[in-house]
Amino acid sequence: MLHDPRVGSDPRSRPGVSDAITAPEEGLAGLPLGFIQRNPPEHDRLRRLAMRQFGPPHNPGRIDAMRPWLAEVATGLIDKLAGRPTADIVTDFAYPLPVTAICGILGVPMEDQPRFAAWADAVVEAMDPTTGPFEERTRRRLRANDELGHYLNGLANARARQPGSDLISGLLTDAGDGGPMSREDLLSTAGLLFVAGHETTVNLIANGMLTLLRHPDVLERLNREPGLINPLIEELLRYEPPVHMIQSRTALADIDIAGTTIPAGSPVVLVLAAGSRDPARFRDPDRFDPDRPDNQHLGFGGSIHYCFGAALARTEAQLALPELARRLVSPRLVADPPPYRPNPTLRGPLHLQVAYDAIAPVAEHVRTTSTPGTQPTIMRRT
Repeated sequence: MLHDPRVGSDPRSRPGVSDAITAPEEGLAGLPLGFIQRNPPEHDRLRRLAMRQFGPPHNPGRIDAMRPWLAEVATGLIDKLAGRPTADIVTDFAYPLPVTAICGILGVPMEDQPRFAAWADAVVEAMDPTTGPFEERTRRRLRANDELGHYLNGLANARARQPGSDLISGLLTDAGDGGPMSREDLLSTAGLLFVAGHETTVNLIANGMLTLLRHPDVLERLNREPGLINPLIEELLRYEPPVHMIQSRTALADIDIAGTTIPAGSPVVLVLAAGSRDPARFRDPDRFDPDRPDNQHLGFGGSIHYCFGAALARTEAQLALPELARRLVSPRLVADPPPYRPNPTLRGPLHLQVAYDAIAPVAEHVRTTSTPGTQPTIMRRT
Protein backbone atom coordinates (compact mmCIF):
# COMPACT_ATOMS: atom_id res chain seq x y z
CA MET A 1 0.00 0.00 0.00
CA LEU A 2 2.95 2.35 0.54
CA HIS A 3 3.90 1.87 -3.11
CA ASP A 4 0.39 1.74 -4.62
CA PRO A 5 -0.28 4.90 -6.70
CA ARG A 6 -4.00 4.47 -5.95
CA VAL A 7 -3.27 5.53 -2.36
CA GLY A 8 -2.94 9.31 -2.04
CA SER A 9 -1.74 11.63 0.70
CA ASP A 10 -3.76 14.78 0.06
CA PRO A 11 -6.57 14.95 2.66
CA ARG A 12 -8.64 17.09 0.29
CA SER A 13 -9.18 14.02 -1.90
CA ARG A 14 -11.31 12.45 0.84
CA PRO A 15 -15.07 13.07 0.53
CA GLY A 16 -16.46 15.09 3.41
CA VAL A 17 -13.14 16.74 4.23
CA SER A 18 -13.59 20.33 3.19
CA ASP A 19 -10.88 22.86 2.45
CA ALA A 20 -11.75 24.47 5.79
CA ILE A 21 -10.14 21.52 7.55
CA THR A 22 -6.87 21.75 5.63
CA ALA A 23 -6.71 25.43 4.73
CA PRO A 24 -6.82 28.64 6.75
CA GLU A 25 -10.04 29.86 8.34
CA GLU A 26 -11.09 32.64 10.69
CA GLY A 27 -8.73 35.07 8.97
CA LEU A 28 -5.62 33.03 9.69
CA ALA A 29 -2.79 33.15 7.16
CA GLY A 30 -1.64 29.65 8.11
CA LEU A 31 0.65 27.43 6.08
CA PRO A 32 -0.27 25.53 2.92
CA LEU A 33 -0.12 21.75 2.93
CA GLY A 34 3.43 20.41 3.06
CA PHE A 35 4.65 18.20 0.25
CA ILE A 36 4.10 15.00 2.27
CA GLN A 37 0.37 15.88 2.18
CA ARG A 38 0.28 16.29 -1.58
CA ASN A 39 -0.07 13.83 -4.41
CA PRO A 40 2.11 13.64 -7.54
CA PRO A 41 3.07 15.63 -9.52
CA GLU A 42 2.98 18.43 -6.91
CA HIS A 43 4.63 16.23 -4.32
CA ASP A 44 7.42 15.15 -6.65
CA ARG A 45 8.23 18.70 -7.76
CA LEU A 46 8.43 20.15 -4.26
CA ARG A 47 10.31 17.22 -2.77
CA ARG A 48 12.87 17.42 -5.58
CA LEU A 49 13.45 21.13 -4.97
CA ALA A 50 13.77 20.60 -1.20
CA MET A 51 16.11 17.62 -1.53
CA ARG A 52 18.36 19.58 -3.86
CA GLN A 53 19.25 21.81 -0.91
CA PHE A 54 19.03 19.25 1.88
CA GLY A 55 21.10 16.28 0.88
CA PRO A 56 22.36 13.79 -1.69
CA PRO A 57 22.80 13.55 -4.56
CA HIS A 58 22.82 17.34 -5.12
CA ASN A 59 24.11 18.40 -1.71
CA PRO A 60 25.81 15.30 -0.33
CA GLY A 61 27.98 17.08 2.20
CA ARG A 62 25.38 19.01 4.22
CA ILE A 63 24.55 16.28 6.76
CA ASP A 64 28.07 14.83 7.02
CA ALA A 65 29.50 18.30 7.59
CA MET A 66 27.23 18.68 10.62
CA ARG A 67 28.67 15.66 12.46
CA PRO A 68 31.41 17.49 14.42
CA TRP A 69 28.99 20.24 15.41
CA LEU A 70 26.26 17.78 16.45
CA ALA A 71 28.81 15.78 18.44
CA GLU A 72 29.75 18.96 20.29
CA VAL A 73 26.09 19.72 21.04
CA ALA A 74 25.56 16.18 22.34
CA THR A 75 28.69 16.41 24.47
CA GLY A 76 27.58 19.70 25.98
CA LEU A 77 24.18 18.29 26.89
CA ILE A 78 25.74 15.31 28.68
CA ASP A 79 28.27 17.54 30.44
CA LYS A 80 25.36 19.32 32.10
CA LEU A 81 24.24 16.05 33.72
CA ALA A 82 27.37 15.83 35.87
CA GLY A 83 26.79 16.05 39.60
CA ARG A 84 23.16 14.91 39.33
CA PRO A 85 21.90 11.49 40.47
CA THR A 86 19.31 11.20 37.69
CA ALA A 87 18.43 12.74 34.35
CA ASP A 88 15.36 12.82 32.15
CA ILE A 89 16.77 11.60 28.84
CA VAL A 90 13.83 13.12 26.95
CA THR A 91 13.90 16.61 28.44
CA ASP A 92 17.65 16.87 29.00
CA PHE A 93 18.92 15.26 25.81
CA ALA A 94 16.60 13.62 23.25
CA TYR A 95 14.54 16.78 22.72
CA PRO A 96 17.17 19.57 22.59
CA LEU A 97 19.59 17.76 20.28
CA PRO A 98 17.33 17.38 17.20
CA VAL A 99 15.67 20.78 17.76
CA THR A 100 19.09 22.44 17.74
CA ALA A 101 19.98 20.49 14.60
CA ILE A 102 16.91 21.38 12.54
CA CYS A 103 17.01 25.02 13.62
CA GLY A 104 20.63 25.12 12.50
CA ILE A 105 19.72 23.69 9.11
CA LEU A 106 16.87 26.16 8.60
CA GLY A 107 18.96 29.11 9.78
CA VAL A 108 16.80 29.99 12.79
CA PRO A 109 18.72 32.46 14.99
CA MET A 110 19.60 30.92 18.33
CA GLU A 111 17.66 33.54 20.28
CA ASP A 112 14.45 32.54 18.44
CA GLN A 113 14.72 28.77 18.95
CA PRO A 114 12.66 28.59 22.19
CA ARG A 115 9.61 30.02 20.38
CA PHE A 116 9.33 26.90 18.24
CA ALA A 117 8.49 24.47 21.05
CA ALA A 118 4.88 25.62 21.55
CA TRP A 119 4.20 25.69 17.81
CA ALA A 120 5.53 22.18 17.30
CA ASP A 121 3.60 20.82 20.29
CA ALA A 122 0.32 22.27 18.99
CA VAL A 123 0.81 20.75 15.55
CA VAL A 124 1.71 17.33 16.97
CA GLU A 125 -1.15 17.38 19.49
CA ALA A 126 -3.57 17.92 16.60
CA MET A 127 -2.66 14.39 15.45
CA ASP A 128 -3.71 12.90 18.81
CA PRO A 129 -7.45 12.13 19.10
CA THR A 130 -7.20 11.97 22.91
CA THR A 131 -6.63 15.74 23.10
CA GLY A 132 -10.11 16.76 21.95
CA PRO A 133 -12.59 16.74 19.04
CA PHE A 134 -11.18 16.87 15.52
CA GLU A 135 -12.52 20.37 14.80
CA GLU A 136 -11.00 21.77 17.99
CA ARG A 137 -7.65 20.16 17.31
CA THR A 138 -7.74 21.51 13.77
CA ARG A 139 -8.32 25.05 15.04
CA ARG A 140 -5.34 24.73 17.41
CA ARG A 141 -3.20 23.47 14.55
CA LEU A 142 -4.27 26.35 12.33
CA ARG A 143 -3.44 28.90 15.01
CA ALA A 144 0.00 27.39 15.50
CA ASN A 145 0.54 27.27 11.73
CA ASP A 146 -0.51 30.90 11.47
CA GLU A 147 2.10 32.01 14.01
CA LEU A 148 4.77 29.74 12.56
CA GLY A 149 3.98 30.94 9.03
CA HIS A 150 4.32 34.59 9.99
CA TYR A 151 7.64 33.93 11.69
CA LEU A 152 9.04 31.91 8.78
CA ASN A 153 7.93 34.59 6.31
CA GLY A 154 9.88 37.19 8.27
CA LEU A 155 12.91 34.90 8.34
CA ALA A 156 12.62 34.35 4.57
CA ASN A 157 12.48 38.13 4.04
CA ALA A 158 15.69 38.51 6.02
CA ARG A 159 17.39 35.73 4.03
CA ALA A 160 16.22 37.27 0.74
CA ARG A 161 18.06 40.46 1.69
CA GLN A 162 21.13 38.64 2.99
CA PRO A 163 21.35 34.95 1.96
CA GLY A 164 23.43 32.54 4.02
CA SER A 165 24.34 28.85 3.84
CA ASP A 166 21.09 27.68 5.46
CA LEU A 167 18.31 25.72 3.78
CA ILE A 168 15.87 28.64 3.52
CA SER A 169 18.51 30.74 1.73
CA GLY A 170 19.14 27.84 -0.64
CA LEU A 171 15.45 27.47 -1.49
CA LEU A 172 15.18 31.21 -2.12
CA THR A 173 18.19 31.41 -4.42
CA ASP A 174 18.00 28.05 -6.22
CA ALA A 175 18.80 28.72 -9.87
CA GLY A 176 18.41 25.09 -10.97
CA ASP A 177 15.63 23.49 -12.98
CA GLY A 178 12.25 24.44 -11.50
CA GLY A 179 13.77 26.73 -8.86
CA PRO A 180 13.51 28.78 -6.87
CA MET A 181 10.54 27.70 -4.74
CA SER A 182 7.60 30.05 -4.51
CA ARG A 183 7.32 31.83 -1.19
CA GLU A 184 4.16 29.89 -0.30
CA ASP A 185 5.80 26.53 -0.98
CA LEU A 186 8.96 27.57 0.81
CA LEU A 187 7.02 28.39 3.98
CA SER A 188 5.10 25.09 3.92
CA THR A 189 8.34 23.15 3.35
CA ALA A 190 10.23 24.92 6.14
CA GLY A 191 7.33 24.43 8.55
CA LEU A 192 7.09 20.76 7.63
CA LEU A 193 10.80 20.17 8.08
CA PHE A 194 10.84 21.85 11.46
CA VAL A 195 8.01 19.78 12.97
CA ALA A 196 8.83 16.48 11.27
CA GLY A 197 12.57 17.08 11.58
CA HIS A 198 12.70 16.83 15.34
CA GLU A 199 9.61 15.16 16.82
CA THR A 200 10.35 11.75 15.33
CA THR A 201 14.04 11.92 16.22
CA VAL A 202 13.19 12.69 19.85
CA ASN A 203 11.36 9.36 19.94
CA LEU A 204 14.11 7.51 18.10
CA ILE A 205 16.75 8.57 20.64
CA ALA A 206 14.49 8.04 23.68
CA ASN A 207 13.21 4.67 22.44
CA GLY A 208 16.78 3.71 21.67
CA MET A 209 18.09 4.47 25.16
CA LEU A 210 15.12 2.73 26.76
CA THR A 211 15.72 -0.37 24.64
CA LEU A 212 19.44 -0.42 25.44
CA LEU A 213 18.76 -0.16 29.17
CA ARG A 214 16.35 -3.08 28.86
CA HIS A 215 19.08 -5.04 27.05
CA PRO A 216 22.24 -4.38 29.11
CA ASP A 217 24.20 -6.99 27.15
CA VAL A 218 23.69 -4.96 23.96
CA LEU A 219 24.54 -1.74 25.82
CA GLU A 220 27.83 -3.21 27.00
CA ARG A 221 28.54 -4.60 23.55
CA LEU A 222 28.01 -1.17 21.98
CA ASN A 223 30.75 0.21 24.23
CA ARG A 224 33.12 -2.53 23.05
CA GLU A 225 32.09 -2.48 19.37
CA PRO A 226 31.48 1.05 18.04
CA GLY A 227 30.66 -0.37 14.61
CA LEU A 228 27.55 -2.00 16.05
CA ILE A 229 25.72 1.32 16.05
CA ASN A 230 24.64 1.22 12.39
CA PRO A 231 22.82 -2.15 12.45
CA LEU A 232 21.60 -1.33 15.96
CA ILE A 233 19.85 1.82 14.71
CA GLU A 234 18.19 -0.14 11.91
CA GLU A 235 16.93 -2.74 14.38
CA LEU A 236 15.60 0.04 16.63
CA LEU A 237 13.69 1.46 13.67
CA ARG A 238 12.12 -1.97 13.18
CA TYR A 239 11.64 -3.03 16.79
CA GLU A 240 10.68 0.26 18.49
CA PRO A 241 9.92 2.77 15.71
CA PRO A 242 9.20 6.44 16.46
CA VAL A 243 6.25 6.47 14.03
CA HIS A 244 3.76 3.67 14.54
CA MET A 245 1.23 4.49 11.86
CA ILE A 246 0.40 6.79 8.96
CA GLN A 247 -3.16 8.09 9.15
CA SER A 248 -3.15 10.54 6.25
CA ARG A 249 -3.73 8.22 3.29
CA THR A 250 -6.84 8.05 1.08
CA ALA A 251 -7.90 5.47 -1.49
CA LEU A 252 -8.07 7.27 -4.85
CA ALA A 253 -9.78 4.30 -6.50
CA ASP A 254 -11.30 0.99 -5.44
CA ILE A 255 -8.47 -1.22 -4.17
CA ASP A 256 -8.77 -4.99 -3.75
CA ILE A 257 -6.43 -6.41 -1.12
CA ALA A 258 -6.54 -9.68 0.84
CA GLY A 259 -10.10 -10.39 -0.30
CA THR A 260 -11.46 -6.99 0.73
CA THR A 261 -12.31 -3.99 -1.44
CA ILE A 262 -11.33 -0.60 -0.06
CA PRO A 263 -13.77 1.85 -1.69
CA ALA A 264 -12.46 4.97 -3.37
CA GLY A 265 -12.43 7.92 -0.99
CA SER A 266 -11.93 5.79 2.11
CA PRO A 267 -9.34 6.78 4.71
CA VAL A 268 -6.46 4.30 4.89
CA VAL A 269 -4.31 3.81 7.99
CA LEU A 270 -0.97 2.11 7.42
CA VAL A 271 0.37 0.54 10.61
CA LEU A 272 4.09 0.58 9.95
CA ALA A 273 5.04 -0.84 13.35
CA ALA A 274 2.95 -3.97 12.74
CA GLY A 275 4.48 -4.42 9.30
CA SER A 276 7.96 -4.31 10.79
CA ARG A 277 7.01 -7.12 13.19
CA ASP A 278 5.30 -9.31 10.59
CA PRO A 279 6.29 -12.92 11.44
CA ALA A 280 5.93 -13.83 7.78
CA ARG A 281 8.77 -11.40 7.01
CA PHE A 282 10.94 -11.34 10.17
CA ARG A 283 12.06 -14.34 12.14
CA ASP A 284 11.32 -14.00 15.87
CA PRO A 285 10.00 -10.45 15.27
CA ASP A 286 9.44 -9.55 18.93
CA ARG A 287 13.11 -10.05 19.81
CA PHE A 288 15.54 -7.12 19.69
CA ASP A 289 18.45 -8.35 17.57
CA PRO A 290 20.98 -5.84 16.17
CA ASP A 291 22.56 -8.70 14.19
CA ARG A 292 19.33 -9.33 12.29
CA PRO A 293 20.08 -9.99 8.59
CA ASP A 294 18.18 -8.43 5.69
CA ASN A 295 16.52 -5.90 7.98
CA GLN A 296 14.28 -4.10 5.50
CA HIS A 297 12.04 -2.42 8.07
CA LEU A 298 9.32 0.20 7.56
CA GLY A 299 10.64 2.60 10.19
CA PHE A 300 10.96 5.39 7.63
CA GLY A 301 7.96 4.41 5.54
CA GLY A 302 8.57 3.75 1.87
CA SER A 303 8.10 4.71 -1.77
CA ILE A 304 7.77 8.38 -2.78
CA HIS A 305 6.95 9.40 0.81
CA TYR A 306 10.02 7.73 2.32
CA CYS A 307 11.15 9.89 5.24
CA PHE A 308 12.75 13.04 3.86
CA GLY A 309 15.01 13.45 6.91
CA ALA A 310 16.09 9.81 7.27
CA ALA A 311 19.79 10.62 6.79
CA LEU A 312 19.69 13.35 9.44
CA ALA A 313 17.77 11.16 11.93
CA ARG A 314 20.22 8.30 11.47
CA THR A 315 23.17 10.65 11.94
CA GLU A 316 21.79 12.12 15.16
CA ALA A 317 21.00 8.69 16.63
CA GLN A 318 24.40 7.32 15.58
CA LEU A 319 26.08 10.13 17.50
CA ALA A 320 23.72 10.29 20.48
CA LEU A 321 23.31 6.69 21.61
CA PRO A 322 27.00 5.66 21.76
CA GLU A 323 27.83 8.86 23.66
CA LEU A 324 25.05 8.24 26.20
CA ALA A 325 26.08 4.60 26.53
CA ARG A 326 29.73 5.47 27.09
CA ARG A 327 29.45 8.47 29.39
CA LEU A 328 26.60 7.46 31.72
CA VAL A 329 28.33 5.23 34.28
CA SER A 330 26.17 2.27 35.39
CA PRO A 331 22.91 3.69 33.97
CA ARG A 332 19.60 2.15 35.06
CA LEU A 333 15.94 2.95 34.63
CA VAL A 334 14.17 4.70 37.49
CA ALA A 335 10.76 3.49 36.27
CA ASP A 336 9.92 0.76 33.77
CA PRO A 337 7.76 1.25 31.87
CA PRO A 338 8.20 5.00 31.78
CA PRO A 339 5.25 7.31 31.15
CA TYR A 340 4.47 7.48 27.44
CA ARG A 341 3.21 10.27 25.27
CA PRO A 342 -0.51 9.63 24.60
CA ASN A 343 -0.09 10.16 20.86
CA PRO A 344 -0.95 6.90 19.02
CA THR A 345 1.02 7.89 15.94
CA LEU A 346 4.31 9.18 17.38
CA ARG A 347 5.22 6.64 20.07
CA GLY A 348 7.86 7.39 22.66
CA PRO A 349 8.37 8.11 26.36
CA LEU A 350 7.06 11.40 27.68
CA HIS A 351 9.86 11.22 30.25
CA LEU A 352 12.70 8.74 30.68
CA GLN A 353 14.25 9.02 34.12
CA VAL A 354 17.67 7.34 34.30
CA ALA A 355 19.92 7.03 37.35
CA TYR A 356 23.70 6.75 37.02
CA ASP A 357 26.79 6.78 39.23
CA ALA A 358 28.78 9.45 37.38
CA ILE A 359 29.43 11.09 34.01
CA ALA A 360 32.56 9.76 32.32
CA PRO A 361 34.94 12.27 30.73
CA VAL A 362 34.42 13.07 27.07
CA ALA A 363 36.66 11.42 24.51
CA GLU A 364 39.33 13.82 23.27
CA HIS A 365 38.39 13.48 19.60
CA VAL A 366 34.89 14.80 20.31
CA ARG A 367 36.23 18.11 21.63
CA THR A 368 37.79 19.02 18.28
CA THR A 369 34.89 20.49 16.34
CA SER A 370 34.10 22.89 13.55
CA THR A 371 31.01 24.36 15.18
CA PRO A 372 29.78 27.19 12.94
CA GLY A 373 29.52 30.45 14.85
CA THR A 374 28.53 30.49 18.48
CA GLN A 375 27.16 27.54 20.37
CA PRO A 376 23.38 27.32 19.79
CA THR A 377 20.84 27.85 22.53
CA ILE A 378 19.86 24.46 23.95
CA MET A 379 16.11 23.99 24.21
CA ARG A 380 14.51 21.78 26.85
CA ARG A 381 11.02 20.32 26.71
CA THR A 382 9.23 20.96 30.00
